[in-house]
Amino acid sequence: MSPTAPPAAPAPRITYRAVLGSPYVARLLGGTLTGRLPNGMAPVAILLWTTASGSSIAFGGLLSALYGLSSALAQPVKGRLMDRHGQTAVHLPAALLNSALLVALPLTGPYGGPGLATAIVVAGGLTAPALEAGLRALWPSVLPDPRLRHAALALDTGTQGLLYIAGPLLAAALASAYSPTVALIATAVLGLSGTAVVVLAPPSRRWRPTPSAGDRHGAVGRLTSPHLVLLFVSLTGIGFALGAMNVWSIAMAEHHEQDMLSGIIPAAFSTGSFLGGLVYGSRTWTGPTADRLITACAAFLAGWLPLLALPGPFAATAAVAVPGAFLTVVVACAYVSTDALAPAGRTSEAYAYLILSIGVGQSAGTALAGRLAEQPLAIAALPAAGAAFALAVLLAAHRQLRPAEHRPRGRHRRPLRARHETPS
Repeated sequence: MSPTAPPAAPAPRITYRAVLGSPYVARLLGGTLTGRLPNGMAPVAILLWTTASGSSIAFGGLLSALYGLSSALAQPVKGRLMDRHGQTAVHLPAALLNSALLVALPLTGPYGGPGLATAIVVAGGLTAPALEAGLRALWPSVLPDPRLRHAALALDTGTQGLLYIAGPLLAAALASAYSPTVALIATAVLGLSGTAVVVLAPPSRRWRPTPSAGDRHGAVGRLTSPHLVLLFVSLTGIGFALGAMNVWSIAMAEHHEQDMLSGIIPAAFSTGSFLGGLVYGSRTWTGPTADRLITACAAFLAGWLPLLALPGPFAATAAVAVPGAFLTVVVACAYVSTDALAPAGRTSEAYAYLILSIGVGQSAGTALAGRLAEQPLAIAALPAAGAAFALAVLLAAHRQLRPAEHRPRGRHRRPLRARHETPS
């Protein structure tokens, strides 16, 4: 009899220390978070500068909304440019223009009037670097081990909610201690410095996409395939829930005459998202990603249902941490599904469309919630309505999403250096 082979040793457990200790991970993640901090700072700084300059809050709110909307709408264009020309050629000029426009706003605004201020703000949003999509495209080349990549994606996704806590607080603190102009300058400096940290890193400088199989028309067809379209449509429901929650938190603050609630409730939600991401990324999961996505979306929906009981401030703050904990899982699974469904040479653009889908839904949720702000039950139900829409679309698309898990994915089986890097 031949000797029995010893059982294979179990794979070592993945830790966040191992992830952050991998080459370039901490640099890329830290640089991206710093470079994206202006996403949370700029709208607040623009609003505070507008009102300090003598304009109305309504006009300041319009400028803030235009900055966010123009930034979201330009994401796919910048993603496609990255897929064609690499990251450095897109990120660095965008960051330079964005920072210059933010600094120019307080210098030219008083002389050009509302029209010039609006043009500068829109141009600033259009030139905001697409760092989030770029980072997601880098992970496969930086972390060839899928388990490390899974943990990095969860950590990346979980921390992004914290940007929208720290960013507004930092902008408000600088405006209060110094002036709104200083807040705008700091926003520009942070955005440019964070982007520079990323684009000067070797993985970003050397990254190149894998050309898609087939002709260019085939690649476009795959990017607009029903699989991806349904996934992106479902994510508008996730964004809708987020936008409605922000307005609902303000309505709660006004109803209970506790101004801090407008910040505390989103902070509790983002904290839940961060902690949920840490737990999700620290475990190894089996089974199709599409199934995990649907399960997480169902839990995300269930987490909003307690709001229908119109809870008080403390209960409401605790309640929103539950859907927050599942948001990271939903978004992380959505990125994995997007990677499986998108053509090899269009991943950055596909990620950008994912971000745009959430942003469009968020804008719609904010707009509708604003109209229903005087109706407590209606506004409390909007986050659950958005989550229910997302779940319904995912369930309808389940058959189309799941087979992607089992299709050959040649681009991930190629040597990673050949796919994503060229000699510097």
